[in-house]
Amino acid sequence: MLYIGIDLGTSAVKLLLMDAKGSIRKIVSREYPLYFPHPGWSEQNPEDWYEQTIEGIRELLADTDKEQVAGISFGGQMHGLVILDENDRVIRPAILWNDGRSIKECEYLNGVIGMEKLTGYTANIAFAGFTAPKLLWVKENEPDNFSKICKIMLPKDYLAYRLTGVFCTDVSDASGMLLFDVRNRCWSKEMEEICGIREEQLARVYESYESVGTVTKEIADTLGLSPSVIVAAGAGDNAAAAVGTGTVGDGMCNISLGTSGTIFISSKNFGVDAHNGLHSFAHADGHYHLMGCMLSAASCNKWWMDEILNSSDYQGEQDKIPALGHNHVFFLPYLMGERSPHNDPNARGTFIGMTMDTTRADMTQAVLEGVAFALRDSLEIAKDLGIRIERTKICGGGAKSPLWRQMIADILNLKVDLIEVEEGPAYGGAILAAVANKEFESVEDAAEKLIRITATIEPDPETVDLYEERYQKFRRIYPGLKNIFKEIVR
Repeated sequence: MLYIGIDLGTSAVKLLLMDAKGSIRKIVSREYPLYFPHPGWSEQNPEDWYEQTIEGIRELLADTDKEQVAGISFGGQMHGLVILDENDRVIRPAILWNDGRSIKECEYLNGVIGMEKLTGYTANIAFAGFTAPKLLWVKENEPDNFSKICKIMLPKDYLAYRLTGVFCTDVSDASGMLLFDVRNRCWSKEMEEICGIREEQLARVYESYESVGTVTKEIADTLGLSPSVIVAAGAGDNAAAAVGTGTVGDGMCNISLGTSGTIFISSKNFGVDAHNGLHSFAHADGHYHLMGCMLSAASCNKWWMDEILNSSDYQGEQDKIPALGHNHVFFLPYLMGERSPHNDPNARGTFIGMTMDTTRADMTQAVLEGVAFALRDSLEIAKDLGIRIERTKICGGGAKSPLWRQMIADILNLKVDLIEVEEGPAYGGAILAAVANKEFESVEDAAEKLIRITATIEPDPETVDLYEERYQKFRRIYPGLKNIFKEIVR
């Protein structure tokens, strides 16, 4: 049988066709626009997601026996607010995960409601990217739109609704809304009251590997599929990527260098970081995970290359970097504000330490190092919780760079395992669809049988020592600039 994994990303939807042995038959990617109507805002049109997904599935299956397709599932950009009216029409453009407009609402939630209460209700505090602050923003700034809300969705769940007619979500994606009681895997009554919404406006919650239903007759006819094709609930992109890299079960780690960057630690037990620097979410394997998320990771390098250097030669620029651990330039990678661990929408990208002998290569190196240093900030919080991680898997577009992978190994002092299939959320989505179709006993069973490590990057002890000294300097830069960022932005 064949399984389709759909990765609904920020810039494009990636569709992957996988067979029951885990082999990838074909991959298709289709782009759609991203809108920035005001500074710090980020929006998309959900209809664009749907149209490009349908066209992408057609392309994906063009030369395939469609009767062999048994399941579909998702990995999707998290936290986005999609609201539908009573006629199932999208009320306004989706407000995305990297949108920073809800600063005031976060201050209300964290300051007036209180972080301790929020943590008790949801296991997390308010971040500008989360869904609940966005709802409060719509309530305050667009009351007419708020009054029309019949269904509140996350991005990938809009696709599931269009494909199946089922109003659903999964535990991992729901965890990032600040509306979900993560420990008990259900909606928080207290957060519903705080946000002025009713539970019937929220989707039914499934485990990521559970079937929510089958494709509608209309979708089956449109795509030439069997009406018995199962659609599994899927997962938020990071949880789906974790499934796709085998980061399931207890004490496993995955680093994602995508548009955003994450460090993801799976656990069979529920746990909360006392300082709320890490997110505590339900995992797609039926258990839990801790996650540190930075808003700009590989996108920092894309910005530097495309907008500043006007170069498409990514590898060529990295080849000019002379040696690791000796750079005198630092870069704060906060181009869209920052989440973990600072929770500061006002934070901004910053170069510091340039001199007359600073080179283009020094600054390119600083951008790559800055992302790795910021990921280490989250790793340090995990260490403070008593979690000991010695190795990690890695995925995302940035992970294709051998130099960046070595930086990750040296700066975080971790062994970095490379895997045979590096397709992240799309591959994880396909695996979840296979589990829903009973191809495997569990997500862990699927990961054990399908995920293969091909190489391991060892940290270099000498470079680790050099980077340890540089990291201790890096971690002091943001606190020194925090108040200045606030003045600059406001």
